[in-house]
Amino acid sequence: MFQSHFRVFMGFVMSGSGYESPSKFSMGKTKQDGECYLVPQSYQPDLNCETAEVPTIDLSRLKQNPVQRSPVVESIGNACRRFGFFQVINHGICQSILDEALCSAFEFFNLPAKEKAKFMSTDVHEPVRYGTSLKDGVEKVQYWRLFLKHYAHPLADWIKLWPNNPPNYRDKMGRYALEVQKLAIEITDAITESLGISPAYLSDKMEEGMQVMVVNFYPPCPNPSLVLGLPPHSDYSCLTILLQSSSGLEIMSPEDGTWRAVSDIQGALQVHVGDHIEVLSNGLYKSVVHRATLNSERTRVSIASLHSLGMDENMETAKELVDEEHPKGYKKSSFRDFLNFLSINDVSQGKSFINTLKVNNM
Repeated sequence: MFQSHFRVFMGFVMSGSGYESPSKFSMGKTKQDGECYLVPQSYQPDLNCETAEVPTIDLSRLKQNPVQRSPVVESIGNACRRFGFFQVINHGICQSILDEALCSAFEFFNLPAKEKAKFMSTDVHEPVRYGTSLKDGVEKVQYWRLFLKHYAHPLADWIKLWPNNPPNYRDKMGRYALEVQKLAIEITDAITESLGISPAYLSDKMEEGMQVMVVNFYPPCPNPSLVLGLPPHSDYSCLTILLQSSSGLEIMSPEDGTWRAVSDIQGALQVHVGDHIEVLSNGLYKSVVHRATLNSERTRVSIASLHSLGMDENMETAKELVDEEHPKGYKKSSFRDFLNFLSINDVSQGKSFINTLKVNNM
């Protein structure tokens, strides 16, 4: 039954010239019947799930005087505490930059397979990497997704490694990368301020830190109730800012563990609290568990910009948030620690980086 569905997906994977068999693309076992894309029943999405009632926060007053800034900071703190997630509007990035970034992403994935394959790799440590699913055929369950991942900060250090085809990819995606990096630092400052520590607590480290952009391509899926674009996971970053062409993100309710669909708001960006903010806050703010669902009618593209400290810079719990009643609950860790974890673990089987950092799991 799933054979025809699989062939549809491989039509996107193999589009253009340069490839004759799925095994050459996947770098793993040949998946002739596509059954490996079927997720376990407990993971199968409800395409009619409830909509998440998450905050949409207007950032226009964040740069104003303390009286105007304070309610915005409070709203961000409440959203981090309750959901680990919120959407932002009036964020300062003009619509044309957002549209051009998405357009350049679509153009890249529409290139012939041999052009995209120049960046193909299963090495999670590569600064620019193209592939399918999570790790190209390594996982027991595969995911209905193509991706291009590249480092982006400092932009001048990495942009020369990005694709130069389409010809305007570096220019358009680079403009967005610069703008979203500035926005990430502004939001991080508000998050640390909401925790009662200095708004500049992480600023310098974030300025010298990592920005990883993950450009995701989810083709139409003939049976989206049996397949996922990405499995449930939290992000290893301090925070992730997501731009998307259409809806498809679901977050897990921290209250009852059910899945809720996130509404797509024109011009809004979605902010995910990552594992390192959970560590910094000593668990006051939890990283949001989320997944990517699919649809049968249209292709969805998303651009996730993940922001963290430097490759070997450890994130530790703020000492201001530790006392006798609230002992330190997390070990320190770095971006490289996560990459090493990812290289030897299958996150699609429920392996979680944040769980390895919890003191009570030692």
